[in-house]
Amino acid sequence: MADEKRFAVLIDAENVSEKYIKYIMDEISNDGIATIKRIYGDWTKPSMASWKNVLLDNSITPIQQYSYTFGKNATDSAMIIDAMDILYSGNVDGFYIVSSDSDFTRLAARLRESGMIVVGMGEKKTPSPFIAACNRFKYLEVLAQDGITENQAVQPAAKVSGLDHTSLDAVRNTVLTIVQETSDDDGWASLGDVGNILTKRYPDFDVRNYGFRKLTPFIKSLKIFDIRAVRGKDGHVSVMYVREKENEREKKSRKLSFRRSAH
Repeated sequence: MADEKRFAVLIDAENVSEKYIKYIMDEISNDGIATIKRIYGDWTKPSMASWKNVLLDNSITPIQQYSYTFGKNATDSAMIIDAMDILYSGNVDGFYIVSSDSDFTRLAARLRESGMIVVGMGEKKTPSPFIAACNRFKYLEVLAQDGITENQAVQPAAKVSGLDHTSLDAVRNTVLTIVQETSDDDGWASLGDVGNILTKRYPDFDVRNYGFRKLTPFIKSLKIFDIRAVRGKDGHVSVMYVREKENEREKKSRKLSFRRSAH
C-alpha cells in the first residue's frame, strides 16, 4: 500500500536475544514497512555466532562494531550516529529502536522532536525513562507469548515475572477520563480515538500486556463500558464507539444529587 509507513529498525545485539527477532519483525510488519534493518554488535565474538541464520532469514544487515575500550559501549554510539544519518536522509517515517538500554533515551526524544514516530522494544528490565521517551513501547516478553486468542485473556503479561507495565486500575481510570473528555452529548466516544489517546498517555500500553489481542474485548473486560458498532452503507462495521455503562452514570448522578441536597 502506498500509504504504509516506512521504518528504520535499529537493533542492539548486546541487549536483545536472537529468540525475539521473529516476533520483532512480525510486529513491525503490522505497522508498516521496514525499509532499513540493521543490527549492531561485535560479530567477532564467539557468543554472536548463533545470530548468523537469524540475520540471513530476516535480511537484517549486521554492523560490525569493535569493543575498542573496556567498559565503553561502542555499539550505542554507532546506532546513534546511524540514526541521525537516517533521520537527515528523509527516507523514513519513523524508527524502531530495539534495546533495553537507557542510553537511547535522548536519541528517542531527539527523533521525536524531528517529527519521527519512535517505537521502542525491550525486555522487562528496560528503564522507564527510555519507555517514556518513545511514542510507543512494546515488551519483548509479551510479543513472544504463545496461545493468546483474540477474545480470551489466556496469558496476561502480569504473569511474566517482573514485568512492570501500567496497572490495570490506572488504565481503567484513564479510559474513563478519556471517554468523558471526548464523548458526544449522549456519552459515546470513538473507540479508535480512545485507544490513540491512551497510547499517548501511556507509551507502554498494549492490550497484550493484559492478555488480549484486540482493544474491543479488552475494553469489554473492564466491565464499566458499553460498546456500539456503527455499520457503513456496505454493511460492514465502520466505527466502534464506547461509553460508560448507564448504571455507572446513574450511580454518579445519584451521588452528585445527594451531595447537593446535603448542602
